Amino acid sequence: MLLRVGSVSLSVTNNYTEVHGDLERTTEKKNEIMELNKITEKIIGCAIEVHKLLGPGLLESAYEECLVYELSNAGLKAERQKPVPVIYKEIHLECGYRIDVLVEDLVIIELKSVENFCPVHEAQILTYMKFAQKRTGLLLNFNVTVLKNGIRRYIL
Repeated sequence: MLLRVGSVSLSVTNNYTEVHGDLERTTEKKNEIMELNKITEKIIGCAIEVHKLLGPGLLESAYEECLVYELSNAGLKAERQKPVPVIYKEIHLECGYRIDVLVEDLVIIELKSVENFCPVHEAQILTYMKFAQKRTGLLLNFNVTVLKNGIRRYIL
């Protein structure tokens, strides 16, 4: 038996009910979130590998190059120093802002090698996410003794 209520269809067969319509969008969203989780899990694993071998105290550029190497070996597409235009009304300003690493055209990685995260670091990654129209970002600080203490994930 099929029952339709607005944009939702209910199929009642035997002992269970299937909901269609909005649930399909919900399922797509769940699949997207699961895919993003898998990607960020791989990214964090690669970052831990880099940190394990190099330790803290190097320049961001060294970590960036090694991380991109690890991401590539893990089968992920990674772009370094991806330009991000500033969009003001209908004007696109090429101001020299660059994403450190963009993975699978979905996840922005901003690398740091600092004593502590500051509010400006969070503002930076959130701004890049907004202008690049990406929902997920990782802020990674390699200047820590244990990398898990230098990881922040952002979702818009």
